Amino acid sequence: MAEKATRETAGSNKPALELHVPEPRYRPGDTADFSHIDIGQPGDMPRPDEACAPADMHDLAYGLVRVLGDDNKAHGPWDPKLSPDTLRTMLHHFSTTRAFDERMFRGQRQGKTSFYMKCTGEEATSIATSMALASDDMIFPSYRQQGILIARGYPMIEMINQIYSNKGDKLKGRQLPIMYSSREHSFFTISGNLATQTPQAVGWAMASAIKGDTRIAATWVGEGSTAEGDFHSACTFATVYNAPVILNVINNQWAISSFSGFAGAERTTFAARALGYGLAGLRVDGNDPLACYAAEQWAANRARANAGPTLIEFFTYRAEGHSTSDDPSGYRSAQEQKEWPLGDPVTRLKDHLIALGEWDEERQAAMDLAAAELVKKTTKEAEANGILGHGLHHPFRTMFQDVYEDLPWHLEEQAAQAKKEREIKWPGEEPWS
Repeated sequence: MAEKATRETAGSNKPALELHVPEPRYRPGDTADFSHIDIGQPGDMPRPDEACAPADMHDLAYGLVRVLGDDNKAHGPWDPKLSPDTLRTMLHHFSTTRAFDERMFRGQRQGKTSFYMKCTGEEATSIATSMALASDDMIFPSYRQQGILIARGYPMIEMINQIYSNKGDKLKGRQLPIMYSSREHSFFTISGNLATQTPQAVGWAMASAIKGDTRIAATWVGEGSTAEGDFHSACTFATVYNAPVILNVINNQWAISSFSGFAGAERTTFAARALGYGLAGLRVDGNDPLACYAAEQWAANRARANAGPTLIEFFTYRAEGHSTSDDPSGYRSAQEQKEWPLGDPVTRLKDHLIALGEWDEERQAAMDLAAAELVKKTTKEAEANGILGHGLHHPFRTMFQDVYEDLPWHLEEQAAQAKKEREIKWPGEEPWS
């Protein structure tokens, strides 16, 4: 008993330990105020040589690379000096992607598909960046990079067929809607398992280097997913083997219902993680299309010159819900989107072109209308192949195909059993339809 009492009272004068649980600044009903965020001034951040040492990039991992100012003009050394035609092409991809998101979102609400995810407010982080890459550079996306496929010319009807999991779906309904794949467009299959694409991208880049190829890899991951072990394995392999890869971290402030503090945002920037691994690190205004393009171009040039991989944090904001399964009004202030200090990427690019004398509101309205009409027309074509629950899908037998070259005995038994049960349940019908 004396020994027990000693254990209970020993060190009783020491302060009790406390656990810190991150809390977002604003909850539903709060007034959002982002004045605590230092966004700096456009043109302030230096643009180092693409072959510089990662240790020389400390300030770039904590600052914010910006190009477009409040005057809608480009400033500073990161200005990529894109032609008006290139900027209009980028704006067209923005407009098309936004129209696509709106139509697919409505389709989900109408019961035509089970799931969808918008990229509203984040278009520059995928479209502008992918335009800075070569068309055959390998993309390892997350699930909010539909704009890359649109920018690379992937047929829109194939995207919609996949979302509807209909008889035209090339993936035969085996993937969750929006998890596309296209070898022809160097677009690796999207995975629902968070961060798995990061070591895959690094491995692919290492293989490209081993073969003496010229293609690099780029991957996209949300800031929340940087807390996954796969992301840290990817960083280690990338820096150890000097893999020609770009790790794009999309810091949109929120996961499905938890804010970025749970992934470490309260302590430091996500770009700063690069410094500990010996990676080049950039922190970029993710709502500035010119800054996004310039940063990705810088990292691509660095990779091609065998100067090393780069981790880029795109500081942006998820304007909509995480997905159609999410209601952000339940966990964040309704004012946040309006108060976000870096604006909307589509509006900023449009206003920049207008400031250059290369665009106007009338042409923008016409572009938006044409994009909406194209998406509407293509959606109707895809719906002829079927929508969720309407029976127009791939034959039942295909669930046993395309996995093994020769079907193993146990799957042959399962296939035979399934066929027999279908014959009993639906007599007179083709059992494999």
